[in-house]
Amino acid sequence: MSYAVIRTGGKQYRVEPGDVIRVEKLDGEAGAEVEFSEVLATGDGSNVRIGTPLIDGATVKGQVIQQGRAKKILVYKKKRRKNYRRRQGHRQYFTAVKVTQIEAGAGNHGA
Repeated sequence: MSYAVIRTGGKQYRVEPGDVIRVEKLDGEAGAEVEFSEVLATGDGSNVRIGTPLIDGATVKGQVIQQGRAKKILVYKKKRRKNYRRRQGHRQYFTAVKVTQIEAGAGNHGA
């Protein structure tokens, strides 16, 4: 089974074809194609390639499944004995992407 490590939205994800991942909000309606060009590593069993920092020409393609918002989290601040209390809610936007294809480009063979 082949896999790749991609970077998007300031985070890294290990993905395989068929995986559904929730990433930071991307543009595109449900059904749109997306392409991740920041591929840090690829592998299939014993053959692992690591970029320096990226693998040249490697891409991961996917399809947007859903645009949505995560569950609400509460941010609560308090300073004791000062009558200071603040409560704020936040719902983070996300994009659910189904990985369809991993294309390993030419590049550096790593450790």
